[in-house]
Amino acid sequence: MKIVTCVAPVNIAVIKYWGKRDDKLILPLNDSVSTTLSTEHLCAKTTIMISSEFQSDRLWLNGREENCENPRIQNCLREVYALSRIYEIDGDISAIARQGSGSACRSVLGGFVQWNKGDQDDGSDSLATQLAPANHWPEMRILILVVHEKHKKISSKIGMEQSVKTSELLKYRVSHCVPQRIQDIKQAILNKDFERFAEITMKDSNQFHAVCLDTFPPAVYMNDVSHAIVNFVHCYNKLKGHNALAYTFDAGPNACLYMKEHDVPKVLGLLSVIFPFPGEEDSYIKGISINKDTIPQETQAAFGMEQQIEGSLKYIIHTRLGNGPKKLESQNEHLLTESGVPKNLVV
Repeated sequence: MKIVTCVAPVNIAVIKYWGKRDDKLILPLNDSVSTTLSTEHLCAKTTIMISSEFQSDRLWLNGREENCENPRIQNCLREVYALSRIYEIDGDISAIARQGSGSACRSVLGGFVQWNKGDQDDGSDSLATQLAPANHWPEMRILILVVHEKHKKISSKIGMEQSVKTSELLKYRVSHCVPQRIQDIKQAILNKDFERFAEITMKDSNQFHAVCLDTFPPAVYMNDVSHAIVNFVHCYNKLKGHNALAYTFDAGPNACLYMKEHDVPKVLGLLSVIFPFPGEEDSYIKGISINKDTIPQETQAAFGMEQQIEGSLKYIIHTRLGNGPKKLESQNEHLLTESGVPKNLVV
């Protein structure tokens, strides 16, 4: 019997991946760029056990057993990160991770990561590469604003397929917009030019959701609270006189905000005013501990945005850039018992 437990980070795309040129190999239409977040606050934890006594593959997700005959799960079982540790695989595993879930390939590296779409039909050159490590921009901070945790009405997979079939804007985005944006944001990252980074990030998020609306029927992922967050960011930047805050939205209503460390207290202070939370602050702001600013009445008046309905935001996670996957050494970290079933089984 052999067992290993790893944690893999979450990554957030600032230049979006949307649309595949090969569904089976999960090869994207365009390059994408992402930030890898710290595993201290957000991560996927996986335990894998192999034994000659096991009769079949079994998989539990959050304590519930899943059907292993599902082709997507078979891909994940075959390609999941922790397997590289069990079987002592060396080398680039981003191509392996890509076959389980496309954007997952960006999580095998830390900091700022580019997923190269590649040109080869077999996908051999569709790999993730690191643009800069997490410590390249240590003052970068991220706030995840959770609007709700319900399942999407339209999955990313279905929405993406429909966009490829029906959106003329997607074709234009892939051919005319993304290649230049990739070059521009890489330069902004290397130069630590936050204002340029923020502008490109927000424009690409906006265009991605425009593509979703250009899809037929439209794939709607943002909601009224999402749009209020967009307004909040632009009000904050107007107050500051420059792009000090940036938003990006994936295929869902939750927002990811980027800023420098010195802006975090003021941003959190204003968020607590505009998006009031009915409960204790400790349960509202999670992650890196920080004291938010108290916002004077004159600043609130100058901000130019009405207060939203109490509880519009469920909670906020304050985090930073992080590194790639890591193996956990403690035996206590394993999610499986010695017999190969979850310690916390949901019946």
